[in-house]
Amino acid sequence: MSRTLTRVARGLARRVDWYILALFGAIGVATLAPAERQAAEVVSWLTQVAIGLLFFLYGARLSPSAALDGVRHWRLHLPVLALTFVAFPLVGLGTTLLPDRMLGAELTAGVLFLAVLPSTVQSSVAFTSMARGNVAAAVCSASFSTVLGVVLTPVLAVLLIRRAEGGGVPIGFGQLGDIALQLLVPFIAGQAVRRWISDWLGRYRAVISVCDRGSILLVVYSAFSRGMTTGIWQRVSPARLALLGALCVLLLWIALLLADRSARTLRLSREDRMTAVFCGATKSLASGLPMASVLFPASRVAMTVLPLMLYHTLQLVVCAWLARRRPAGPGSTAKRSASPAPAAGRRSGAPSPPG
Repeated sequence: MSRTLTRVARGLARRVDWYILALFGAIGVATLAPAERQAAEVVSWLTQVAIGLLFFLYGARLSPSAALDGVRHWRLHLPVLALTFVAFPLVGLGTTLLPDRMLGAELTAGVLFLAVLPSTVQSSVAFTSMARGNVAAAVCSASFSTVLGVVLTPVLAVLLIRRAEGGGVPIGFGQLGDIALQLLVPFIAGQAVRRWISDWLGRYRAVISVCDRGSILLVVYSAFSRGMTTGIWQRVSPARLALLGALCVLLLWIALLLADRSARTLRLSREDRMTAVFCGATKSLASGLPMASVLFPASRVAMTVLPLMLYHTLQLVVCAWLARRRPAGPGSTAKRSASPAPAAGRRSGAPSPPG
């Protein structure tokens, strides 16, 4: 009996995404022990430093050649980018048709912000690999999406949220200067010094991964600490949270459907369809949380990132299930398309940013 329980426990441990648990653990810690007064100021300063470091590392690790290589396969990458930055935002605008009492201005802004985020890198590549898709194309597509997202996401967020909410959420073009200072400048600096530090980053991948994930956990703790001081859980009723979860499920289903149908319409190969599905339907938590911390007032960040937290959890569960059940295509095509993955990793010189 004990051996059976041990095997079950080990099987569960392998299936559990401990980072997702850590993210929700950070929310729990912020709920029970939020940073207040001087501690809140220290946490806020540390968060700004962590965000700058995070985007510096993104720039240092992202291979420009991998991103630019995507242009050569435009029949795949163009529909993925169109889904990420055009179709998804248009679908997200549908939430503004709901009565205000159902979601409220802040959660509606959060859904719109989720809709304009770039694709993940690590998760979309991992799911493509599991589904025997075109891994090299996934690296290019996700990298290209990340680069565009640093510029497009803040601009689209300001345009859509201001238009939809009519000033109900205090966000404007003034925040774009903060984005440039806190996110774009470190990203460009990382790209500038990449040739000198990429080998070092490759040797210390574990340390860099801890830095990445620790920074994001700090952003989550800081956001929900501020949320506790403004009574976030009093403003989000169980019914509203359930509605938000249902909307995230609907958004993910629509994104997966559009990605698959557009890939089939363009008559892409099975391997490229897998790339289109997982790069087109996923959204980046790693980019979204820091951007939200810069774009939105501190008192509103926690409410704004709730849709992103829920969607990210859903996409991991659903996409992992889809990737495991996708059968490999006939012949050795899948093997050929998967084989460039190590080469892509060698070009970048370091691991991809977390999704």
